[in-house]
Amino acid sequence: MPVTELLERNARECGNEVALVELNPDTEDTRKYSFKEFDLVQQTTHRPYRRQITWQVFDEKANRVANMLLDRGIVKGDRVAILMFNCLEWLPIYFGILKTGAIAVPFNFRYTANEIAYCADLADVSVLLFGPEFIDRINTNADAISLNRLLIYVGDGACPQFAESYWDMVADYPSTTPGIKLTEEDLAAIYFSSGTTGFPKAILHPHRSLTQAAEMEAVHHETTKDDCFLCIPPLYHTGAKFHWMGSLWTKSKAVLLKGTKPEVILKAVSDEHCTIVWLLVPWAQDILDALDSGEIKLSDYDLSQWRLMHIGAQPVPPSLIRHWKEYFPNHQYDTNYGLSESTGPGCVHLGLANTHKVGAIGVPGYRWECKIVDENGNTVPDGEVGELCVKGPGVMLEYYHNPEATAETLRDGWLFTGDMAMKDEDGFYFLVDRKKDVIVSGGENIYPVEIENFLQEYPKVKDVAVIGLPDKRLGEITGAIVEALPGSNCTEEELEKFCSQLPRYKRPKKIILADVPRNATGKIEKPLLRKRYGADRLVEQENRS
Repeated sequence: MPVTELLERNARECGNEVALVELNPDTEDTRKYSFKEFDLVQQTTHRPYRRQITWQVFDEKANRVANMLLDRGIVKGDRVAILMFNCLEWLPIYFGILKTGAIAVPFNFRYTANEIAYCADLADVSVLLFGPEFIDRINTNADAISLNRLLIYVGDGACPQFAESYWDMVADYPSTTPGIKLTEEDLAAIYFSSGTTGFPKAILHPHRSLTQAAEMEAVHHETTKDDCFLCIPPLYHTGAKFHWMGSLWTKSKAVLLKGTKPEVILKAVSDEHCTIVWLLVPWAQDILDALDSGEIKLSDYDLSQWRLMHIGAQPVPPSLIRHWKEYFPNHQYDTNYGLSESTGPGCVHLGLANTHKVGAIGVPGYRWECKIVDENGNTVPDGEVGELCVKGPGVMLEYYHNPEATAETLRDGWLFTGDMAMKDEDGFYFLVDRKKDVIVSGGENIYPVEIENFLQEYPKVKDVAVIGLPDKRLGEITGAIVEALPGSNCTEEELEKFCSQLPRYKRPKKIILADVPRNATGKIEKPLLRKRYGADRLVEQENRS
């Protein structure tokens, strides 16, 4: 079924129940709504800023967006982009686009003015809806971005001259369904690759992918109508949105939280009675650090209903999960692996019953198949490293406007992930590293994740990134950028001594104490580190890929 049918079902069957809450502890709600529709949004006027909508209002708001876009000439197959921070309007706009039969195109909110224009052109965007935080970026390149496309401002205050006001546009449109007939094979969304290996590619998915993600999330995490999902990562990212779709599938409440400080997360879990929380590695580590230092105390929060913490988007150090279980011994835990090309997380997942296998990314997800192949595409024996390939109902259709990259990545229905992995005798898959991140030093393949996990065991280490640095004799040497815990007085010498436990060829040849940059989805920005530390040749290779 098309994913829009799930929203319409929820509006019919539990229309008066809360669907979404927007929570921002650092902002006061000063908005004044003049239209009847917006009066249905239950809101507070004190800190923390909190609004909520029911499933019925969610669906009605999506219908207004759809009817407005149809009246402005949008037809089935057109591309409509969203450039907004998480807010209560984000998902109704997304579903409003889908209800027209158009393709929703979420933009990364970190895009520069040039990247906004590049992605708008790449995806043939007809309409761009944007929030107030992006006025300056769009204005910088307004001529290119507005060329042959409608810009709609979703925000308070004066509407920029180069755009039209969302609030003015949708106010008078009916809240009834536009009635566009859709199937699960109709095109639904374009997502962009993260850009960690060069310019983003546009990833095209049908409704089938989105519905599969919703059902799979509910199955993997045993989500029920009584659950409440805390969503912190940006909704433009497939991980956040498709984890949320478990709530869509089960008709359960979700909270959109703005803020990642440990006390903010725990207070939201406590106040909103959240049962499922998806964290990125840095946020989980920050919570543990704050608990270790005594900065926060679990006794200050009501966390008895919190049953599941899961992590994805990047390799998870086993030491982090062992530490987490010391504070939260009764928590269920799951690791989710995926790519935007596989409709986000879950094509491989650890599983709630498999905490004993922490360190693995897990087993094939619901309705997915996996294999590991060598450079010739042949399946390798268990225990050997090769490229991970996945196959299932959430595989992308193509890289939009890029048949060469599509042919390289999709072969006989299999998605070649570019990740190096191995499978053990129990059928669990272990991520070794990105294919492009493998370090070749003197003919030896060195997998950075293995060294990163090892260094994460050292008690003074907060975060680690291992990269290849150019070397005249060996081609590359291993460099470890280590972010130490604040106040730990960690030294390069003690880290070198700790690494003496590793085989000689795996020991970092250079250790640098510095911050480890991560993007909005928690991935280490290794191209930035290579550029920062002089690995220009590798940066050039990535930009060509």
